[in-house]
Amino acid sequence: MKISRVESIPVRIPLKPERRMISALGRQDVSDFLLVRVIADNGVEGWGEATVTPRWSGETCRGAQAIVDTVLGPAVIGCSVNDIVELDRRLDAVAVGNWFAKSAIEMACWDIQGKAAGKPVYELLGGACRPLTIRSRFSLGAYDRERARRRAGELVAAGFTTIKVKVGVNPVEDVERVRIVRETIGPNIALTIDANGGWDIETAIRCIGELKDCNLALIEQPIPAGDYTGLRRVKVETGATILADESCFDLVNAQELIQHHCCDAISLYPGKNGGIRKSVEIAKLAERHGIACSIGSNLEWDLGTAAMAHFIVSTPNMKIDLYPGDVLGPDYHEVRIARQPIFIEGPFTTITDRPGLGVEVDLDVVNQHRIVW
Repeated sequence: MKISRVESIPVRIPLKPERRMISALGRQDVSDFLLVRVIADNGVEGWGEATVTPRWSGETCRGAQAIVDTVLGPAVIGCSVNDIVELDRRLDAVAVGNWFAKSAIEMACWDIQGKAAGKPVYELLGGACRPLTIRSRFSLGAYDRERARRRAGELVAAGFTTIKVKVGVNPVEDVERVRIVRETIGPNIALTIDANGGWDIETAIRCIGELKDCNLALIEQPIPAGDYTGLRRVKVETGATILADESCFDLVNAQELIQHHCCDAISLYPGKNGGIRKSVEIAKLAERHGIACSIGSNLEWDLGTAAMAHFIVSTPNMKIDLYPGDVLGPDYHEVRIARQPIFIEGPFTTITDRPGLGVEVDLDVVNQHRIVW
């Protein structure tokens, strides 16, 4: 099977009011993402999703559509959907970065492969090594104290056993917010924080020290990406367990994290890493060096979430029991793009054994929310 056509559809869906995100990167009230349809020469089609956010990866929905339509799509016409290595080579040859746009094309090809073979993508990746139901933590935004208190209580009642609090906005308010959440959830719920690179080194060391009595299980991306020496210093001086997220987009980033001994775990997901194959490659490298991996999120819809889940289910080094991640993106949004949405209840996300990614796109919904530039 060879790629005969690549199409893109920009779509806008608001987040539910109670789940709109505030972090060191600003607010996210609405998701402008790009859906990508790849059609093979035998008529089988696959779908992918570029969950672009300009403050995070630098990609925009309009930009992703332009590069898919004029650069990435034309580059892969005639490529075998089964040859993901060659697909990635072509994508990387015509553009650097653009991780989420590339991943949308790649996941669509996995979707086609699975549909043609009558197998779920996780079987194509080596088979399931864990159940199809994944437990997630919940990412609590950098909310004011009363909203943080209320939402923390609601999340415990909903069955979440790990809560992540966004920090990196204002150090004084960050510390206060984390303390309020710990007080609300009690001592037995795991508590982690994520600065999204919003602290400098000194602030990170000081705030982590002030929060020592909160028994934080994990500190995610306390300082800006790229400063491996600084991240090592934070780890050594605080003794904290460090999860690198924005610090690891590709294999070279992972190698730097490993060589600098500056993290205990790495957050991976297909969108950020440019595709499922590249995420698997990083996970295997990390495993060889005794570094666990977890799953990150850009508040994906059903297609992106399915790609993440198939990757988790089939990859042994995705240590989600030790370091819970985020596979809840569709439930943050007011509308679902799938006819049979991925089942999400409280902290649990469950995929099926349907062929491909297992997601049937609801074109009626997509067209209702299509962005017209």
